[in-house]
Amino acid sequence: MKYTVSIEIALPREKAVQLLTDPAHLPKWLRGLVLHEPLSGVHGQVGTKSRVVMQMGQQKIEATETITRREPADLHGIPKVSVVHFDREIVGAGMWSAARERLTEAGPETTLWVSESEYRFSGMMMRLVGLLMPGAFRKQSRQHMQDFKAFAEQGKDVREAKG
Repeated sequence: MKYTVSIEIALPREKAVQLLTDPAHLPKWLRGLVLHEPLSGVHGQVGTKSRVVMQMGQQKIEATETITRREPADLHGIPKVSVVHFDREIVGAGMWSAARERLTEAGPETTLWVSESEYRFSGMMMRLVGLLMPGAFRKQSRQHMQDFKAFAEQGKDVREAKG
């Protein structure tokens, strides 16, 4: 299963990228995040493996995330014509996924964030979930992007949200 979602953020690209990649901010916008800890490497750097625990309703999901691409490596002074790439693979019980993030300047104070996601399932239960609920994955990705936008633009923290 593959899909692409995108959103515009009313912040300069460099500021948006720095907020997006700062581990201190993850709990503020990544709804359901319980834990994100590097097992090897430095958070956000290519090759880093991290343990990720997410709470989805009554279910806790644990996976290993590996950063597979980060260009440019230095997120300060990014040339205007450059596209920022931030890719990762996530492996959990019965699932493999890849997320390919692209951030470009949509205007002087606006960033376009395009996220391509790909999922592969093994095991009967995860295959059924993928077949019966493909829209749920896209909806969740869009929710994470909207939560990041609200955090980046307005300082909203998903942990303080009601409902």
